[in-house]
Amino acid sequence: MTQAEAERSIIKKFRKEIWCNFVKSVKGYDLISEGDEIAVCISGGKDSFLLAKCMQEIHLHGKYRFGLKFIQMDPGYSEKNRILIEENARALGIGLHVFQSNIFEVVDSVECGSPCYLCARMRRGFLYEEAKKLGCNKIALGHHFDDMVETALLSMFYGAEVKTMLPKLRSTSHEGMELIRPLYSVRERDIKAWANYNELSFLNCACRFTERAAEKEDESKRREMKRLLAEMEKSNPEAANNLFRALHNVNLDGIVGFRKGAVKTDFIRNYQKEGK
Repeated sequence: MTQAEAERSIIKKFRKEIWCNFVKSVKGYDLISEGDEIAVCISGGKDSFLLAKCMQEIHLHGKYRFGLKFIQMDPGYSEKNRILIEENARALGIGLHVFQSNIFEVVDSVECGSPCYLCARMRRGFLYEEAKKLGCNKIALGHHFDDMVETALLSMFYGAEVKTMLPKLRSTSHEGMELIRPLYSVRERDIKAWANYNELSFLNCACRFTERAAEKEDESKRREMKRLLAEMEKSNPEAANNLFRALHNVNLDGIVGFRKGAVKTDFIRNYQKEGK
């Protein structure tokens, strides 16, 4: 695999599955604006590296004029994992701005709560801060279609509410900063296919907690949702697509209760009002 081959495969071989869905998300959710300064956050995994290549392509050949940086936070990776990230960045022509944090050390010391949730929250804060130092107004993360659908199922089955990841959101703790998810409409299976086609090997989750609890990996709730969706798609190939579309097509006339911020309402109140 050469850099040119990896780039060409996004536009040619995986045009429909990856490139068109990437562009659809960028345009449909208005993720990039003229004059933006965007920091693409590289975790080391397949998703963030593909995102980096897509962002490079639209930066070079798209209609938007915006600044682009690639930032990579080292939260305490082992030497082997750091080397893998650096090798992939060189092979794909991605110049990384690397900075350090102690997230793994902090998360590893926590005895209660979800280490993954804590890690994600801390990561985002560090990424916002570093991106802002570099003059950026947005960070781009590699969350994809499957992340969004799985999050919706997790919220319903374990959180007792209907919600999911949004394609973009404003930071509540870092003024003027936004988060965007340009791979929002791209399936994970297509990202894997692109990586395999180009014979690329990327980093999976490499935190100390995960490595130590590897034997419990199958108990992960998100993996449970992956298995559930895979089973549903055996009998209904459109199951995941329909859930994705359903979250864009909520019929409030058929919802028992909902809230906007802290304000809650339900169909009884509306029903009584309509009867007067």
